[in-house]
Amino acid sequence: METWKLQAILAAVFAGLTSVLAKSGLTGLSADTGLAIRTAVVFLLVSANAFAIGGAGEINAITGRNLALLALSGLTTSLSWIFYYRAMKIGTVSTVALIDKGSIIITLLLSFSLLREPFTARVVLGAALILAGVGVLSWKI
Repeated sequence: METWKLQAILAAVFAGLTSVLAKSGLTGLSADTGLAIRTAVVFLLVSANAFAIGGAGEINAITGRNLALLALSGLTTSLSWIFYYRAMKIGTVSTVALIDKGSIIITLLLSFSLLREPFTARVVLGAALILAGVGVLSWKI
C-alpha cells in the first residue's frame, strides 16, 4: 500500500475517535473551553512533530505566500472547529460529523477550480454519492 493511502486511513480512524472523545470530554464544559484545551494539545504535538523530523531547518524556506496561505488555512480551520464543537455540544455527534464530512464537496469544487485537479466522472459520481449519503443520514423524512 502506498504510504499516503495508509496515512489517509489512519487520519480517518483518528478523526473518528476525535469526535467521540471530544463529545464525551465536553460534559460540564462549554464547547469553546473544550476546543481551547484540544487546540493546545494539537499545537504542542504538531510543533514537536515538526521539529522532531527536521522542520526547524525549513524556517528559512518559508515565503510570504506560504505564510499567508497557511495562516488563512489556520483561520478557516479555527472557524470550522469553533462551529463544529458548538454544534457537537448541542447536537448528536454522529449527525454533526456526517454534515461536517459534506465539506468534501466544497473541497472537490475548490480543488477543481483553483488547483486544476482532474474532474472525472468517477469523482463526480463519488461526490454525488457522498452528498446523497449525508442527506439520507442527516435529515429526517
